[in-house]
This record gives sequence, C-alpha cells and structure tokens, in this order.
Amino acid sequence: MQTPTPGVPPIRLIAWEVTRSCNLACKHCRAEARLDPYPGELSTFEAKALIDTFPECGEPIIIFTGGEPLLRRDIFELVEHARGKNLRCVMAPNGTLITEELAEKIRGSGIARCSISLDGADAAGHDVFRGVPGAFAAALRGIELLKVRGVEFQINTTVTKGNLNSFKDIFALAEKLGAAAWHIFLLVPMGRAAALGEEVISAAEYEEVLNWFYDFRKKASMQLKATCAPHYYRIMRQRARQEGLAVTPQTFGLDAMTRGCLGGTGFCFISHTGDVQPCGYLELDCGNVRNEGFPQIWQNAKVFREFRDQSCYRGKCGSCEYHKVCGGCRARAYSLTGDYLAEEPLCVFVPGREKKEGPRPPEQSGAQ
Repeated sequence: MQTPTPGVPPIRLIAWEVTRSCNLACKHCRAEARLDPYPGELSTFEAKALIDTFPECGEPIIIFTGGEPLLRRDIFELVEHARGKNLRCVMAPNGTLITEELAEKIRGSGIARCSISLDGADAAGHDVFRGVPGAFAAALRGIELLKVRGVEFQINTTVTKGNLNSFKDIFALAEKLGAAAWHIFLLVPMGRAAALGEEVISAAEYEEVLNWFYDFRKKASMQLKATCAPHYYRIMRQRARQEGLAVTPQTFGLDAMTRGCLGGTGFCFISHTGDVQPCGYLELDCGNVRNEGFPQIWQNAKVFREFRDQSCYRGKCGSCEYHKVCGGCRARAYSLTGDYLAEEPLCVFVPGREKKEGPRPPEQSGAQ
C-alpha cells in the first residue's frame, strides 16, 4: 500500500456498484428490474485498473454491490483481482439468485461476508417493499445456502414507517437465522425513494428509534450497526455519559472508532459507469474514474474537501459539538433542502444546550 497523501483521510470503505442490473424493483433503490447490462458499465479491463488504484488511498473494504452484483458476468474475476491486492471484499446480493453453484463460488472467491436485506419479518412485509412476490422466500433460501457453506452473512433492514413496529420481529428472525450482524438503514428519500416521502419517519421517531437501538444492542449477541443514521453516534455518547461509561473499543466496539456520515471522509460510492459520489444516495458529481484517477478524485474533489471541513457546514451542523462523530446525513439534507451542506433536517438536538442544561434523559426524547 502506498502512503496516502498527508491531510487526506485514508479511505475505509468503497461501495462499488459493479452493475445496475437487478432482478428486483425495490421501492427505495436506483436499480430497476433489468437482467441485461446497462450501457456504459466499466469493462473488465477498466474495473481491474480501478482496483489497482485503491491501495493508493488506504486499505479499504470493497463492497461489491449493485443492482444485483451476481448479474455481472465477471464478478468473481474482479473479486479475485481485489483479493490479490490484499483488499477485504464483501458482497451485497439480494439473496434471491443464490444457487448451490453460486454459493460455492462466493465461498471459494474469498468474499468475507454477504449482506442480504430483509425489510419485513415475513413475506407480506418484505415482498411489497422489494417489488417481487416470492422475494422473501428466495432470500431465505439464499441465506441458508451461504450458511451451510460457512459464509458469514449480515441482515440489512431499511427503516420506514411501514416496518417500524416489526423491528423486534425482524431482529428475532436475523438472530434465528444466525446472522453475524444486523444493520439498520434510515430511509433517505433520494432517487426512486423520493416517492416514499410518507414512509420517512419524523425527527422525533428518529430519536426514539436510535435510543431504542442503543438499549437493544445491550441484549444482542450479534453485532448491531445504525447506517444512514449519524445521530446514533451522538446519542451513543449521550447515553454512555448518563450511564458512566467511557466510549472505547472495549465498551462499544467499532462504533467507538467511527463517524456517523462517512461520505467523503472515510467512504465513497462508485457507480456502474465510474462516477464517484459521497454515497449511493447522494448523486453529486465528484469525478469519473474514466477521466481522472480515483486517488486524485478522493484527494481533491471539491465536495469531499468540503465534507472534511466543519467550517463549510451550514446551520446547526456547522456549530454542533458532536459534528466530528455525527456530521448529519448529507443526502437527507440535500433531498429535503437542496443544499448538501445544510443542517440535518431530521435532528432534534440543539448545539450548546447540554453545556447549559446537561443531557436530557432518554425518556424525555421519546425513547422507550
């Protein structure tokens, strides 16, 4: 690995949309139900050349995602190439296409973990969101095929008003299946998900869910993580302080060492055509790997430089004492205000209040 440029944070995670083709039509997703490749996808040669540049920026985990990554014909060739660079590789299939043969290839390729989404505890809840009848049963079959081969898997769940009351049941299912982790994703109304505005939970519900999540993690044997929910890392520190706990890797694991919004600071998204974005929900033009090297984009893109500088943020995110561990969801800010540097629209926290009044107990913020 080459030493990253001084002053530029090393990249930790790259979500790479290797194809936008997919067999599902999920309500919140960029992709559509289309099995043939989209025009303009990076060729095998271009994709391998891109992989060659990743170690110049750090030692990132590569998330092979889509669309449905298993629809890309050379997917395992790309995984093998990345593994040859000593990069940790994970995959985000939807589970429905996994056969015994593909499960063997996933295991043999060195994929460290697969993430499969379950947005309901049963077919009635999941299939409507995923747009295809039978998706729930097919995903469970895929999970079982991975499980019997010893491939680690996690369950991802997108939080909406529709499944908020099913969370304990979804968690119980993930635990029963033997998932290594359960990651919740707070819905960001971008792209196709913009039509789901009525499914976005309120700021008060947001606070309640994340306080509940903090309490729930104490009972869980598997790893829990809140994604697209940067407030959690503020709430975690508030609650820990109330309980007299220090936020360290010994007490909170990796959550103690990460930030809420990592877009441009430790994470980025690369589209099927090579466009680089802060995340998959925030379609800002930060450069294209066909026109300039990925390391140069990571180091110099204007949006990324702004995201690394708190003085560029507007509203209360610009003055918040929890900025370094939160940052607010930039995609949600952009979606709801048109300004990607605006304050997080779904945050109830008032900067500076704790210095005057002390942190409020969780029952006053709606937690149960």
